[in-house]
Amino acid sequence: MRYITPRKAATGLGSARSGTSDHWAMTVSAWALLILTPFFMITVGCAIGLPREALIAHFGRPWPGIVTALFVIVGMVHFMKGTRIMIDDYFQHSARKAAIIVSVIFGWAVIAAAVFALAKMALFTIAI
Repeated sequence: MRYITPRKAATGLGSARSGTSDHWAMTVSAWALLILTPFFMITVGCAIGLPREALIAHFGRPWPGIVTALFVIVGMVHFMKGTRIMIDDYFQHSARKAAIIVSVIFGWAVIAAAVFALAKMALFTIAI
């Protein structure tokens, strides 16, 4: 017995309707993280051991700031999509809704805090 209609097969949608797009979103974000991770590690590696003023100046420059912001944003979006898939598999009813809300709030809070900190460092560097 087939659970997929010919229309769904033609449009690439499975029985859950969003599995293909979720898979592609996770694949694209995983590839983006694969490319961003070495740049982020080099950026952070160069900042290890710097005094506070030099650290602020380091992350206030465009390249380290942009790489760090992209890494955090793409990483947290990947995290939110991954936890959504896990939550859908293991939680039921109200617990599912609550867990998804907590996961999304946490992800966007981390993104907001990181972007705010990077913007503050960039503005501090400009003010000097």
